[in-house]
Amino acid sequence: MLLINNLSFSRNKNIIFENLNLSLSNQSITQIRGKNGSGKTTLLQVILNILESETGEIFWKGKNVKKNIFNFYNETTFIMDHNTCTKKLSVMDNINFWRGLSSSKLTNNQILLLLETFNLQKYQNTKTMYLSSGEIKKLELLRLILEQKKLWILDEPYNHLDDLSIKILNQTFIDHKKKDGVILFTSHLNPNIDNLEVVNF
Repeated sequence: MLLINNLSFSRNKNIIFENLNLSLSNQSITQIRGKNGSGKTTLLQVILNILESETGEIFWKGKNVKKNIFNFYNETTFIMDHNTCTKKLSVMDNINFWRGLSSSKLTNNQILLLLETFNLQKYQNTKTMYLSSGEIKKLELLRLILEQKKLWILDEPYNHLDDLSIKILNQTFIDHKKKDGVILFTSHLNPNIDNLEVVNF
């Protein structure tokens, strides 16, 4: 469970959010929905301890995140709105890099199946600098399954995706939820997921 208690954050004396409370249980998918510039990304960065909140505490599995930050990171996959892949490396080289960092137990055959699912198999030896924005987004999203973490935090995951890829991502979310996972993501869109918990921001 992720528990956010009385969280506040200001920038240049402008209040971005104040006294925010949020509880995410196991087997849940929660969307922070709001317009661009409303502070959704800032909230995720505060949750991830990238930015310092003015008030409040964040707990993961009953433990204060700040006091147990490495354990928290070990159980969290965070996918940002901007790319983290290395553009000079091929698709497969990026995957192997992420696989090494996360000590992923996925086999080569399982990874090839993932590439097929996201229609990236023909690009596995292509440098990511030659991919479209949508293809790079799908490559980034592969980390969700590759890293096999309990908590998924995503910033605008639907950007640049076509309709088929959106359906695949939604099903990926649902499958993770069924496996006792916790998902928190920001978006200004309505992704049409059953039993989605929405927090308007």
